Parts: sequence; structure tokens; C-alpha cells
Amino acid sequence: MLVAAAVCPCPPLLVPEVAAGAAPELDAARAACTDALGVLAASRPDRLVVVGPADSAGPEAYPSGARGSFRGFGVDVDVSLGTADGAEERGTDLPYGLAVGAWLLDRTGWADAPVDAVGVGEALPAERCAAVGREVAARTGRTALLVLGDASACRTLKAPGYLDERAAPFDAAVGRALGAADRAALASLDVALSRELKVSGRAPWQVLAGAAEDTDLTGTLLYEDAPYGVGYVVAAWS
Repeated sequence: MLVAAAVCPCPPLLVPEVAAGAAPELDAARAACTDALGVLAASRPDRLVVVGPADSAGPEAYPSGARGSFRGFGVDVDVSLGTADGAEERGTDLPYGLAVGAWLLDRTGWADAPVDAVGVGEALPAERCAAVGREVAARTGRTALLVLGDASACRTLKAPGYLDERAAPFDAAVGRALGAADRAALASLDVALSRELKVSGRAPWQVLAGAAEDTDLTGTLLYEDAPYGVGYVVAAWS
């Protein structure tokens, strides 16, 4: 059963080495992510499943020890999902969103439960996302989720997706839903609109909604902002 969830953004800029001189601009987001992971640790899970955006529709499974890297951004930073045992044989295969999740766990010294991951992409239908969430929650024992994804990338003229007037209302609705643990609101997010607004978190959030269907978890919004014109939200469910 699902006992807790942390929702965090996953831009590679969260990694200070990637952000370089701009790193302090996301200090508040990093601190909120640390607080959200603290909620997961306090839930005493038997396992942690990291859910984040993938390049394909998925779902794609990544075992403990799967490796990721930020060398594509010009920095010598490698990460491992949970234990590094056997990681060398698995190569570097984590997509950037899940690599950010692995970095967050390493940064906070996560050692509270075994870790594996699931990647889901923008083409995965809402119903299938919910089914993936139910499958994860149905595992034996106490399960916690670290859910990664960004809101719209269209909040300003200089945003990656340029300015779209629909972006701010969409992000506000997402913030309300994540802060209130509103499963129905997350499940009903529009797939086509999310794609148009370059939202990477839609599918992971809908996995969370499916996983939490039979729970009474409540939510707390820890951070909400749009640096660089991209919506970032941090929330904790417990």
C-alpha cells in the first residue's frame, strides 16, 4: 500500500554543478525537496519507487543500481539509483528526470528502504498511468513514491516553450491538486494540453493519482514558483 509520496521537479538545473553560477536561484526548491524526502523517510517504507518522465511512453522499469549521468551537460556528475551494487554492468540508462531523482536521494543520504524506478512518457494515456500507479501500490508492504516532473514550460517569453497564456492557470490548478492530494484533479489533467504546454509531470502525477486511489493521504504544498519560465512544484503526501 502507498504510505507517503514526495513530489519534486526534475530540471537538471537542480544539480548545482549543472546550474553553475545560477545554482543559488534554486536553493529554495532544493530545500523543499529535502523536506519532502524527509516525509518519505518518516513514513518508514519497505520500498521507495521513483516515478519520473521518460523518453518513451513506457512504462520503463529501472532496477536498483541503475546509473545516470549529467555529463551531457558538461559536468562530471554520475548518479546511481539506490545501491551501487552491480551498477557498472547496467551502464548509464536513467533518463534525466530519474537521474535528478537519484541525485536528490544521494544528496539527502537516503538509506531508509530499497529503491527502484519507473519511467513514463507524455504519450502514455491517463488510464494507463493510473493502472501503473495501482500496480505499484499493490506490491506487498509499505510503499513510498518519489514523483518527479515539471509543470508548464511556457510561463514567460523566455521560457523554453515561449509564453502561452494557458500556462499559468494550468500550473495553478496543478499546484492546488498536488497541495491538496486531489487525486481526481490529477487524474483529469488534459493529455493534449499538457503536451502543448511542455509539461513533463503529467504522466508521473497521474501514476501518483492511481497509486493513491484507496488511501486517505493528505497533501502539503512546500514550494511553487516558475524560475526560467518553467513551473516547479514540491509537495508531500502523508
